[in-house]
Amino acid sequence: MTIEKLPFWLVNIPTDEWPTECPDYLVNTNAKDREILSTRDEDFQRHTWQEVRTIIKAETNRIDLLRRAPIDLRRYLEYMAKLVRDYGSVMNFVLKERLQWTDLTPRGEAPFSDAADIKILYNDWPYGVDGKIVHLVVWTKFDLEDDPSTDDLTLKARKEINDFVNKTFCARADPENVIWFKNWRSLKSIHAVEHFHVMLFDPDMEFIREVTGNDMPMMAKLK
Repeated sequence: MTIEKLPFWLVNIPTDEWPTECPDYLVNTNAKDREILSTRDEDFQRHTWQEVRTIIKAETNRIDLLRRAPIDLRRYLEYMAKLVRDYGSVMNFVLKERLQWTDLTPRGEAPFSDAADIKILYNDWPYGVDGKIVHLVVWTKFDLEDDPSTDDLTLKARKEINDFVNKTFCARADPENVIWFKNWRSLKSIHAVEHFHVMLFDPDMEFIREVTGNDMPMMAKLK
């Protein structure tokens, strides 16, 4: 349900905190984001695990349908703008603070051949999904080849990721409760650091702590 009488940038904000004009970080939001921001948080329907699987699976490949909850989207956009101000770019923040990598030169001769070229962390600003779903990001120093004609992964790159996900995640979780995706180039918010996403439904949290090195998403830290 959208709130027709309020500008999108006032929805979900207490009246005593209303800004006098649209904040800079919301001025250039696209139509999809404005629609989400115009929705009351309590009316937002979180994606179920089945919906996530349907959206992500290769034959559907509609990852553009994944949405953040309205208030989380607002905080995400505000935070992204802050990172650009403070670090010059989101990429600089990710490299320095999250990955703590000083360079992106891979040590391994082939993708996934050297653990030093890979880091698994929480998605700092996950989509609006069922609370039992854990959303991780696998960052790599090596490229995952795209097919320019489809804006999607090549079959070779897809197999490389599949093999890694099966070995790393499906060995410790039911394969039916694990799914991965890589954003189309047009949907990437961070272009210069290669990465793909892994979602797990109701996983063993000790395993998650182990695989992420006790990481915590920025969204939780800021709360």
